[in-house]
Amino acid sequence: MSFRSRYTGLIDRYRDRLPIRDDDRVISLGEGNTPLIRLQNVPRAIGKDVDIYVKYEGLNPTGSFKDRGMTMAVTQAVNAGSKAIICASTGNTSAAAAAYAARAGITAFVVIPEGKIAQGKLAQAMMHGSVVIQIQGNFDDGMRLVKEVAESAPVTIVNSVNPYRLQGQKTAAFEIIEELGRAPDYHSLPVGNAGNITAHWIGYCEYTSGSGDHVTEACAFCQGHCKFAGGAVTGNRPVMVGYQAAGSAPFMRGEMVDQPETVATAIRIGHPQSWVHAWKVKEESGGWFDECSDEAILAAQKLLAEKEGVFCEPASATSLAGVLQDLESGRIAEGSSIVCTLTGHGLKDPDTAIAQSSRAPIVVKAERGAVEQAILANL
Repeated sequence: MSFRSRYTGLIDRYRDRLPIRDDDRVISLGEGNTPLIRLQNVPRAIGKDVDIYVKYEGLNPTGSFKDRGMTMAVTQAVNAGSKAIICASTGNTSAAAAAYAARAGITAFVVIPEGKIAQGKLAQAMMHGSVVIQIQGNFDDGMRLVKEVAESAPVTIVNSVNPYRLQGQKTAAFEIIEELGRAPDYHSLPVGNAGNITAHWIGYCEYTSGSGDHVTEACAFCQGHCKFAGGAVTGNRPVMVGYQAAGSAPFMRGEMVDQPETVATAIRIGHPQSWVHAWKVKEESGGWFDECSDEAILAAQKLLAEKEGVFCEPASATSLAGVLQDLESGRIAEGSSIVCTLTGHGLKDPDTAIAQSSRAPIVVKAERGAVEQAILANL
């Protein structure tokens, strides 16, 4: 009898495509290899002939796509001798940094906006033993402070300004191509700090090219860490589409937003760190940015949960909300294949989910008749 080898994480799976040495100690929690789910009921519900897939990154170990980058960032930090890491976060980065630091046996310092972080994410950072520093400001203030502090303190920044983060995150594009047999026509992502849309484009370009010089300006952000980036493009690459929340949409305003506000806390970022690179992704892929109202984002979250059984956090649903808008307007044609990245699990923000749930719990007596009556009334 033969058995498949045990999956041990994306670094081991894509070691030949990542900046990792054979003798490096790998810090992994088995991240990556997340499901690519073809939506069955949503296309019927909207009356469109289209193939929509969701890349469910909420099934990574800490419940978000951040684990892909964190395994690389923390692995690099540990092998460089670092004893502590630091990040600014709206929640998911802090959860991932705390978990991977715990795995590595080093200290994680996480800087978060006071009162502006979903409880599920804060609980993760605290349970993993990180040092949580709440500031009286927003994520952009936190990012500024982290960069300033790291100039003198003995800590390694693990936000997406760390090029190793994007090296890990690019592997999602590899998995999509390998599962579909090609790149999709469109790839849709929520955009906050804009590192993820940049990382995906790096991955698509790298996977469909040979060795040599970089084929994409955006890919140059890897600072020379790509192993297979460059050469002639040999396969299709998707149109990259980034959607923002209307109250936090610097790419739509054409300038930074000082006081971003949205129910989608994971993308409540007004000063994206990958600003220049994301614009290059748009240009190189022939894509675009657009925005969605909070109402549209929450409606898409609810639609996915009720029609497909896929529970994602609000920011994640922005990718589907935007696609639904563009399918309705005809900007995305029927017959297209589309992948929407769902960046985080719905349990990250349970309060928002409960608040918009269609059905409140039915309270009855602990009697068979009462339960049967409740069942019959709701069939």
